[in-house]
Amino acid sequence: MVGMSGEHEVPTATGESCHTTHGYIGDKAKYLARVKRIEGQTRGIHRMIDEEQYCIDILTQISALTRALEGLALGLLDDHLRHCVVDAAATGGEQAERKLEEASAAIARLVRS
Repeated sequence: MVGMSGEHEVPTATGESCHTTHGYIGDKAKYLARVKRIEGQTRGIHRMIDEEQYCIDILTQISALTRALEGLALGLLDDHLRHCVVDAAATGGEQAERKLEEASAAIARLVRS
């Protein structure tokens, strides 16, 4: 779909349109590297359980994995706020309100976890 500005837009999970160049695209390689490290941590935890390692050592690794996921989520949220929400705020109207509500809901999900 092409938006009013001529930029390509794609529907989001909520059904509204968003730019195809999301805020994180500039740091895509960084995010992919972080996800790769997180995958390695997850495999490490799997191996630790399979090898019946000490519970506290496994819990320590789970804590590190949790922090890594939270860091990834906060980075993506920051990029979303700086890109999608700022763009919507500049446009104003209903789209701005939806983006603010969307960001608030995402923050609430992160805080509850």
